[in-house]
Amino acid sequence: MRTSFDHPAARRTTSDSLVLSLEADGVSGIGECAPRRYVTGETADSVTSALRRVDLDAVFELLTGVPPQELLDLLRRNGFSTTFQLGGGNNLICLLETAVLDWLGQRLDLGARALLPGHGQGWARGPLLISQVLDLSIEVEEFLATRGPFHFVKIKASGDIERDARTVKSVRGYVGEDVTVMVDANMCWTPTTAVPNAWRLRESGADYVEEPLPKGSWDGLRALRREGGIGVMLDESVCTAEDAHRAVREEACDAFNIRVAKNGGTLGAARLIAYAQAHGLRFQLGVQVAEVGPLINAGRALAFNHPGALTVEAGQSDRFFPDMIVSPRPAVNRGANTISPAEGAGWGMTLNDNAKRWLVPDF
Repeated sequence: MRTSFDHPAARRTTSDSLVLSLEADGVSGIGECAPRRYVTGETADSVTSALRRVDLDAVFELLTGVPPQELLDLLRRNGFSTTFQLGGGNNLICLLETAVLDWLGQRLDLGARALLPGHGQGWARGPLLISQVLDLSIEVEEFLATRGPFHFVKIKASGDIERDARTVKSVRGYVGEDVTVMVDANMCWTPTTAVPNAWRLRESGADYVEEPLPKGSWDGLRALRREGGIGVMLDESVCTAEDAHRAVREEACDAFNIRVAKNGGTLGAARLIAYAQAHGLRFQLGVQVAEVGPLINAGRALAFNHPGALTVEAGQSDRFFPDMIVSPRPAVNRGANTISPAEGAGWGMTLNDNAKRWLVPDF
């Protein structure tokens, strides 16, 4: 990465991602996952090991033995794991699913949005507004001077609540009252400090706090939501459908942060969106830091098919990677802070020459 991304849980200067290219019947599809140990417990090594145990002959038999439109219908109806009879972690499923969906897009000449649930049901046609993230690698003054216009601001917490309160106050004073401001605490609060911290941020102008307590702290989250005076968004605590059901039962949050890799692919993410909406929760369509290819356009396809998001993150691949491994590179209109849907079939991208240095051929 050309620039780092800093928050209390980690300082990231590299991307540890997997991109999978598969070919069947003369057509190629590419998929991606971004395993993060602190999110799902997976790493690039663990996903690679799991992939080596997958019966790929059975995967290709289904790819080539079922008509493409029929296979796509099965995936939409049943999900990837059931259709392909595969277990494994969320990132393994995401890696394979995104590659297969891209392959189906090429076979059927369908764009990304048409591959996913929600297409045509009130989906957004024009550019979407995106959020801006203030992490610890940039000072608030520079951020406000260079990263606007602002439609939604996420502030990465510093671990010092008074510093965070000052940051929120500066941002709120600059963006006005109509822009939502959220602080991502990255699990660094404790049950003792959570409610006082929440009120401190609220009085400074914050609307939400994201994942404030250690993952799965249901009792503390419920108390914070009831007593903290601020909206609670969950990220790391909601990786699976079972996590989402638990969060709703525990009355632990007001919103989910949904990310394609974390939530087991686009189909699983779409189901979580539907679940959130059915239970009166908001949702953010987020990204893993330093996505490098198909995940970017897969997430954007979800966003355009579900325009009711609280906010949409677009990532910063244009800032992190001067030489991306895919073409065309996913664009962000930094002048307006908007994104547009990808063009072309599947995810609308192919691997370019920059990918060759990372290639493991004939996996």
